[in-house]
Amino acid sequence: MQEKVASFSIKNWADDDRPREKLVQKGRSVLSDAELIAILIGSGNKKESAVELAKRILASANHNLNELGRLSVSQLMQFKGIGEAKAVSIAAALEVGRRRRGIAADKIVKISGSRDAFDLLYPLIGELQHEEFWIVYLNNSNKVIHKSQLSKGGITGTLVDVRLVLKQALELGAVGIVLAHNHPSGTLKPSTADKEITTKLKKASEALDIKILDHLILTQHDYLSFADQGIL
Repeated sequence: MQEKVASFSIKNWADDDRPREKLVQKGRSVLSDAELIAILIGSGNKKESAVELAKRILASANHNLNELGRLSVSQLMQFKGIGEAKAVSIAAALEVGRRRRGIAADKIVKISGSRDAFDLLYPLIGELQHEEFWIVYLNNSNKVIHKSQLSKGGITGTLVDVRLVLKQALELGAVGIVLAHNHPSGTLKPSTADKEITTKLKKASEALDIKILDHLILTQHDYLSFADQGIL
């Protein structure tokens, strides 16, 4: 007689182990990351529950939701028990979270230090797998007037159109500029090109009484500030 395989669907779990019911009864903040992901998954496989599968997926991303958010649908589908529909659900949920952080960052209107600049820019470029260079324009109260992408891809001095940067600064009435780009590799060490770009823009802006306040290098977990390091 064939042995009946127990179902690992959430609806068949004991009441105390059901993350959906736990969320309804106790609130979403009490759930672990694994339990939240388990709700998205709905069911595990023949050998593990949805929570156990979620824990394994999280472990592969160093238990970091930001790293998990970088996984593609095809990468998520490499886990046994994760088909396309479940992979899409996970990817979509994490993208919603990323966009929510972006909305919160838009509320930052004044840059008082490098941390403020990091919080503003991280939702835009912190998790990208390619390099982007951004400019943040500030008024005389260090309030953000505008932010825009200068280039996308590899960063070299030839990609910096100084005239365009300063033309936009004059049109906006900006008196301060914060430069920023990301390093998908995770290294925070400024390259020669990074330093050359900073020097080039700094010299050009001084003639128009516009100050380069900082240049940030962002990674997935941290940032480096040229101003804080005294290399601006």
